Parts: sequence; structure tokens; C-alpha cells
Amino acid sequence: MHSARPPRWKTLLAFAIIYFVWGSTFYAIRVGVHEVPPLLLAAVRFTTAGVVLFIYAVAQGERWPSGREWANIAVVALLIFVVDYGILFWAEETVPSGTAAVILATIPAFMALAEISLLRTQRMTASLGAALLVGLAGVAVLVDPSLGMRGAPVYVLGAAGLLVSAISWSGASVLSKRLPMPASKVMSAATQMLVGGLMLCIVAAAFGEERGFHPGTVSTAAWIALAYLIVAGSLVGFTAYTWLLHHQSPTKVGTYAYVNPVFAVLLGHFLGGEVLDIRTVLGTALVLLSVIVITIRRKTNATAGSTGTRASAGAPTRPDTQP
Repeated sequence: MHSARPPRWKTLLAFAIIYFVWGSTFYAIRVGVHEVPPLLLAAVRFTTAGVVLFIYAVAQGERWPSGREWANIAVVALLIFVVDYGILFWAEETVPSGTAAVILATIPAFMALAEISLLRTQRMTASLGAALLVGLAGVAVLVDPSLGMRGAPVYVLGAAGLLVSAISWSGASVLSKRLPMPASKVMSAATQMLVGGLMLCIVAAAFGEERGFHPGTVSTAAWIALAYLIVAGSLVGFTAYTWLLHHQSPTKVGTYAYVNPVFAVLLGHFLGGEVLDIRTVLGTALVLLSVIVITIRRKTNATAGSTGTRASAGAPTRPDTQP
């Protein structure tokens, strides 16, 4: 962390970006996938952002990844962009954007499970076990029609896909700690986005998403949503995030995990007309309670020296957000 304290307005602006810009990207995805095939939309977003960020990294004189690093980048990019983001974009065709954000907020829970079972950097305790169960109960509230709650449950297949998406991100987090990756956050994020975007291009073509798609029929709103995802979500968001990591503790920066889902739910409701009922409120509250308990526990462990700060910051190096 730099010794010189930056101006307060810069810090507040950077936090506002990762809180509200990242939270709003869920709604932007929802707008885009209504008119553009989901994998194709994701491919264009990340390939474009990856190219821009890669050119910037090279212009800054950042070291190119080694052959081994490129292979590791490809593995992590597959999990993050093809599996995680690919499923997210697909799921938002049927799942409200706010609910998608809430389900993906379970990522800290799956990261904790990965650290317990794979990295062995955490151990299961009563408080952690309770927090994990609370988070899963929140998801159950959102999707289970047998609970007799007011409000329509979330499309089960879409919700299940989002859980797979969260697990995939957590797996990438574990791998990124074990595999050699570029030391530069900019180069690491740029290459992950670029490789992931190109992989999405291949997958979108394999599913035939380009067939029957005519860019001329896409509305201005959808084009604006795509531009917003590229510029604000990926490029501006990443810049703010990496800047904050240099000037604030990873735990403070990681508070976006609490704010993003709440803002996404409110934005989806007020801007997109998504239902905000007791089912949504209760499910969101349970998931966020789980996230808060797990994150506080991680902060305590980090203070004790038992875990690294990358986990607290939401490793792997975040190309933008979830999403």
C-alpha cells in the first residue's frame, strides 16, 4: 500500500465505481441478452475489452506472459469466462438480473469450501458451517416453490446454472493461487479477458449463435448496454479496482460483495420492473448475511496470518466483477 494518502474524492469515486457500476452490470447484461445471443454478447464484450487492456499493458512495458503462464491463463480463463460468465449471460435470459447477482453472491461460500477441502488454509467451524447453510437457505428461498411464499420462484435451471457459475469462479480462485500467473495485475487481467473472449467466440460459433442473428435489428438500448459493459464494467471498473488495491486494504475493497447484489436488486426493480417481493427480500438477506459472516471470518484469519489477502479481495485477479 502506498504511503502517500490519495485525495479523498478519488477514493470515494473508486469505491462508487466498484459498488454501483459493477452492481449495474447485471442489469446491462439483462438488457443485452434480450436481443443478442448470450454467448455472442459475452464474447464481444470480453474480446473487445481484452484487446484494449492488452494493448495498454504492452504500451506500459509490462512483461509478456511466459509459455507456461499462457497455459495457466487459458485454464483460468476457461473457468471464469466460458463457464462462469457464459452461464451468467445465458441464465439472465430467464433469471431476473437482481436475483442473478444475489445467487452469485454465494461465491465466498464456495471459496471457503474450496479453501477447506483443497487449499487446506481454512478449517470447518460451527460459525462457518452455519454461515454456509444460511447462504444455501437463501438460494432455496429464491427457487423452491414448495415453501408457500408469496412471489414466483426463480427458474430452477437458470438458478442451478448460476450456482455452477459461482463454483467455477471459486475453482478459478483456487487454481490462480497454485498456478504461476503474470505478476502484473493489468497483464494478468488483460490476457485472461482476451483468451476468455476468444474462447467464448468459439463456443458461441459452436452453438450456432451467429446464425440468424442480424446486428441491424439490435436496438440502441442493447448497443448502449454492450458499450457500458465493455467500457464501464470491464475497463473503468478494473482500473478503479486495481487502484483501490494499491491504496486500501483488500478487506475494505472486498466490501463490494455486500453492495453489488443489493444495488443490482434495486436497479432491476426500479429500472427494469423486476419483482421485489418477500421471497426476493428474504433470499437476498440470507445470502448477504452468509457473505458478511464468511468475509469477517476471512478477515480475522488474514489478521492471524492463516490466509492470504488475495482471497479477501476476491481472487483471482478480477478482470471486472461478478459479472
